[in-house]
Amino acid sequence: MMNTQKRKISILGSTGSIGTQALEVIEKLSDKFEIVALTGGSNSKLLNEQIRKFKPKYAFCNNRDELAGANYMSLEDICSNKENDIILVAVSGKIGLKPTLKAIECGIDIALANKETLVMAGDIVMAKAKENGVKIIPVDSEHCAIHQCIKNISQVEKLIITASGGPFLHKTTEEMKQATVKEALAHPRWNMGRKITVDSATLMNKGLEIIEAHHLFNMPYEKIEVVIHPQSIVHSAIEYKDGSVIAQLGLPSMHIPIQYAITYPERYKGIKSKSFSFSEIARLDFEKPDFEKFPTVKLAYYAGQTGGSATVCLNAANEEAVFAFLEEKIKFYDIYKITEKMMSSHKVMQNPAIDEIFEIDKEIRIKTREIIKQLGIN
Repeated sequence: MMNTQKRKISILGSTGSIGTQALEVIEKLSDKFEIVALTGGSNSKLLNEQIRKFKPKYAFCNNRDELAGANYMSLEDICSNKENDIILVAVSGKIGLKPTLKAIECGIDIALANKETLVMAGDIVMAKAKENGVKIIPVDSEHCAIHQCIKNISQVEKLIITASGGPFLHKTTEEMKQATVKEALAHPRWNMGRKITVDSATLMNKGLEIIEAHHLFNMPYEKIEVVIHPQSIVHSAIEYKDGSVIAQLGLPSMHIPIQYAITYPERYKGIKSKSFSFSEIARLDFEKPDFEKFPTVKLAYYAGQTGGSATVCLNAANEEAVFAFLEEKIKFYDIYKITEKMMSSHKVMQNPAIDEIFEIDKEIRIKTREIIKQLGIN
């Protein structure tokens, strides 16, 4: 029987790309949801607009004096509030890790759109979720697709993660080396935040998704494959042991996986629901990724297979390099060079605790910034 009670939800990062689209989904399904809390970081103006419209009980922003219309509550307190049935973690960066763990400890289900949570501490997070009987429903279109395809993980032979190829799919390596910030942000298919859009241009986004998939679905890295699919219609697929392949298809809109994650296991007509037409799509193309042209994917495989703090290093170094590129301090291909340099010099710690993970993250970021400064690239 379908649940007729409203699902109580909090959104961490409601002013970001995923958060704003989630609120559009919730507005369409207003009879299905009650918003407990919204958080907006430094964008207090938009957050206050959202508070006036959706009327949450609680809210968080970096400057509590700028908050109007809701009771101030910290991220971790929001995630400890057992009024919540589910929490959408849509903040960017390491700030999402501790609140996510807090929600898991309190038995609250997670709709996860924060890559760093699993890249930095996947073993800890998934073990805690299992211990507390918490469901982690992925929001990324690729992981959401895999989640929908899998019925029995023990029968799965391989995960196939699709990638659009980003804005530089048909560019040469030399053209990529000279790429501007504007060119890197011109994604042909998806509307995303600046950092994740650059990650898509380098394909590091896909590398991080490989690590996430390993933790979400307990799949060995050698059984996770990436394939380029420019149309972004097949969001990912799985191959079963008997050779059958099941894929999830849909229009390239984040509203669909967001809605799936926050309404799971129910399905409703939503903001982007419409009949899918194969004849209108006309063609679907697939090709192997060029790991020489996009070497960040190899770095991610290496970090994941190495384990321990290697993934913390990968994430922190890449993030600092991307920020430097966005500030035009380095060139596009230097993102890979800097990240690889940090990876090759990092002394891996196996099984780090949460506090150690944050300390390693801090050290890597300091060292990465030093390298960027020393290079003096303009």
